[in-house]
Amino acid sequence: MRRRQFAALSLAGAAAFHALPKGSRGQQPRKLPLIGWLWPGHSTGNPQEVAGFQQGLKDFGYKDRQNVTVDYRFGEGHYDRLAGEAAKLMQMRPDVLVAIGPAAITAISNMSGNIPVVSLSGDPVAAGFVTSLARPGGNITGVSMIQGAEGLTGKRIELLKDALPAATRIGMMFNPDMPDAVASIGQAQQVASRRGLTLVQAPVQQVIEIDAAITTLARERIDAAHIEPGSPVTGYQREIAMLLLHHRIPAVSELRVLIEAGGLFCYGPNIFEATRRMAYFVDRILKGAKPADLPVEQATRLEMVVNLKTAKLLDIELPPIFLARADEVIE
Repeated sequence: MRRRQFAALSLAGAAAFHALPKGSRGQQPRKLPLIGWLWPGHSTGNPQEVAGFQQGLKDFGYKDRQNVTVDYRFGEGHYDRLAGEAAKLMQMRPDVLVAIGPAAITAISNMSGNIPVVSLSGDPVAAGFVTSLARPGGNITGVSMIQGAEGLTGKRIELLKDALPAATRIGMMFNPDMPDAVASIGQAQQVASRRGLTLVQAPVQQVIEIDAAITTLARERIDAAHIEPGSPVTGYQREIAMLLLHHRIPAVSELRVLIEAGGLFCYGPNIFEATRRMAYFVDRILKGAKPADLPVEQATRLEMVVNLKTAKLLDIELPPIFLARADEVIE
């Protein structure tokens, strides 16, 4: 599977955007509070990022187009589209903005002015989005997935070795420019040293490097791959999963979407619950609260999801004790 095939895969979901619930796509008379929502990922496949936020709005009594309007916008895996989508949201003068992931937050914050922003990111302090979790300052608050910088990468490597006891070589795909990258790779190296594993690093800074990175990992005969979240790979989890399956490489990630698309298992914060919690901040802001006065919360619910279909496809027999630890098994 070469670059042209990868590009085709990355564009495949764009045509079906109409299938997802959405607010207006253009300027319209303002009758209801308007929420602008931005994420680099794909609009198809009922993403957890959308479902969780919609459930959160429902929990607080909001119904789209009845007492609030939500304009959902997606990068469809193309990070270079985010600035344009953010600009379109700004033209509509929303009451509050919701930005999921560092790339979306950056695109929004660069032009949001004083419009309140509810964000979902890894470490918003390290990324410079807020002054501190307790006192965000400025116009950004939200939910942090900071656990990724506090040991979860190492935990996933441990789980990977438990799932594949014979594994000796683990590929690491990551963006070295991301704030959490150094800490995450350090965690992985500590566990690898203790468990007798060799890490094969595959740094990826641009989308066009993903295909070559996976081809390199396959050539290095790795037993499995750990996919770090963050730009640019976050928006291409489905394509990455398909490429890894093509090379018969089992994959682990923090993000559930990669596992649903063909990865082996994920372990990390529950995206549905994290985005569901974002609605709390939206509700407070619409009722008059300022982001600077709303402390950033840390996602607390962790989950492990195992794709048993992928295990069978790759002829992997997972230890029963490992499967017993899963919160969910995809069969």
